[in-house]
Amino acid sequence: MSKVEIIVLNQEDAKTAEACGADRLELVSAIAEGGLTPSYGTIKTVVESVKIPVMVMIRPHSYSFVYRQDEWDAIREDIKIVHELGAAGIVFGALTKQHTVDFDIIAMVLEEAQGLSITFHRAIDQANSLEIYKSICQSPYHIDRILTSGGKPTVSEGLTPLKAMLAESRKTPNQPIIMPGSGLTSRNIGSVHEQLQADEYHFGSAVRIDGEFRNRINGDEIKKIKRVVG
Repeated sequence: MSKVEIIVLNQEDAKTAEACGADRLELVSAIAEGGLTPSYGTIKTVVESVKIPVMVMIRPHSYSFVYRQDEWDAIREDIKIVHELGAAGIVFGALTKQHTVDFDIIAMVLEEAQGLSITFHRAIDQANSLEIYKSICQSPYHIDRILTSGGKPTVSEGLTPLKAMLAESRKTPNQPIIMPGSGLTSRNIGSVHEQLQADEYHFGSAVRIDGEFRNRINGDEIKKIKRVVG
């Protein structure tokens, strides 16, 4: 049985996703820019409206996944708000200009986010995702899961590297979970799951009416997905 995480933008999305079988939510704003940190009010109303875990995107801008030291104050304040409002965790990723993990800022984030679940998002797909994953595994910093498409635009294109990442994750206990995401739909999840057998999967626009984020969530799509993997 695999968990299904759904991207939500507001309280209505969250309640629909939970009612239709989602196991966890990723709450974001500005999805057209790849997802940014949602507002205080949105985090509060979503967390209070559901019982399943809510993971909150911490991303102050969409320019890149490289953050300057002077951007840390905003990131820290956003993490404090996530703590205060009772969300389950945060979704974050940071790279250096050389496309390696920025462990300096990761260390600061993890210190501030103690007690929260941590997902490293698709910043990992900006370079060699397998090598970046290995560097995270070998670091002293504990991250719960990695959202990735295997360094390719979609999971279907990244099946080979994803298989390698999943094999790496299963070598030793307590490695970050690999959560495939990007381009997954109710129509291809059966084939993907047959090949990957991942413990968690991440869905976005595919569970929306007409596959568009501007439309409401189509709960039937979530139910179809759950029948395949859940």
